[in-house]
Parts: sequence; structure tokens; C-alpha cells
Amino acid sequence: MGLGEAPGIWVSWTGTGAALDCGMNGPRERLAHDGVKSLSDADLLAVLLGTGPAGEDVITLATRVLKEAGGLWALARMRATQLSRIRGIGPAKAARLAAAFEAGTRGLVSPDTSTQPLSNSELVFLRYGRPLTTSAIERFVVISVDAKNRARAAREVARGGRVSCQVDPAEVFRLLVSESASGAIFLHNHPSGDPEPSPQDLELTERLVAGGSLLGIRILDHLIIGSGRYRSLRDLDLWPSNLAKSSASARSRS
Repeated sequence: MGLGEAPGIWVSWTGTGAALDCGMNGPRERLAHDGVKSLSDADLLAVLLGTGPAGEDVITLATRVLKEAGGLWALARMRATQLSRIRGIGPAKAARLAAAFEAGTRGLVSPDTSTQPLSNSELVFLRYGRPLTTSAIERFVVISVDAKNRARAAREVARGGRVSCQVDPAEVFRLLVSESASGAIFLHNHPSGDPEPSPQDLELTERLVAGGSLLGIRILDHLIIGSGRYRSLRDLDLWPSNLAKSSASARSRS
């Protein structure tokens, strides 16, 4: 399920080069007059860069950088050291870009009002999932909740490479037990940007739900985060109990 669709409800739960154009049609002027939404990706990047190198105006620089990087989405996932290696972007500009991208990511996260229960997948994504959308590596986050589904803590328990990370269920439950959690919600990202669950995601969820059942810890959902969107295994009817019922029903019909 993507953002904007009806979420499932859980019943209980400074340079010497060419400067930025200062004419009436420059990005800064259009931003002030028409609003930030009126700017193209190259315009936005030009405002952040401020100046271009000698012999290259900043709009040309921004356009080239976007083309070389593969767009803003890819650029936002680069480290400052990677950004500084792009022709025309030195350490100062790279630091400015990295800080701007990180500020933008953090600004997407809703304030953590712990008195508000985490009652559906969209609320979890808005509060905790968005920082994962720009991560270049896979990260697995555990949110522990109390009996009223109010968040107690959100901890990253594993991180890996671009295609996978190894999650140790024992480590997950050691954390939950140490926090006296009544329940848990899991989130992890796919650096590819595609949030569709993999067979490995389903298998891991099944193991975690089984472990929670043994320990009396309710597992409420598992969200997979992609590029600005997510999938909830609960909302997709891919929860282990649902899959087990479907398999049993199929066997009875055969």
C-alpha cells in the first residue's frame, strides 16, 4: 500500500565562478515570487550550490550534476565524500548539499507524540519510515510499543549492504524484552527503491511472528520502505496467519 491509499487499521494497535542568475527569471527570484514548487530540480540544486566553477554558470553545473548522478533521488543518497568528487563540487558545496538533503529528510518525520497510539501503517510510515527512503544501505528498525500501541522506542538492530542485511531474531527479542515491550512493529528499507516484499521478507516475518507468539509479544506489522512509498504486510494480507489459513484452505479444496 502506498501513501495516499486508505491504510489498514489495527484493531488494538563561496566560489570564484559564475554566480546564480540574479535576473527576474533566476531561480531565487522565481522562488520568492512563485514559491518553491515552481522550481525544477536543476533550479533547486542551483540555489543550493550558489555558484558554478570558472567557465560554467551554476544552472549548467546543476543540470550536469543531476544528469551524471541520475537525478535528485540518487544525489540525495550520496555521501559528502562522493559528492565532493563530482567536477564542480568541492568539499564546501558537498557539505552544504549533504546537510540540505539530511535536513529535508528529517523534516519529513512527524513529531513523536508518544501518547498517540500507532494505529495504522500510514502513521508508522509518516513517523518513522521516511528517513529510510533515502538510505543507500538496507536497515532494519524495531519499534517497541506498550499495551495501547504507543511507541516506547525505535531502534536500528541491523544494517547491511545494497541488497540485504542479516537480522538476528534473538537480538530483536532481547531488545524487546529489555524494554518490557508489549508489542512491536518492524520496518526495513529496500535501497533499490522498490518496496515490494521478497520471499525472504515474508520468511523473516514468519520467524519473528512465531518468536513473538512464544514470548507473548504482539507483532503488529512489518513495513517495507521504498522510494517515497511503502508496503505493509498486514495491509497486503501477507501476514503469516493469513498465509497459513490460505494454504490450509487450498489443501482442503484439493
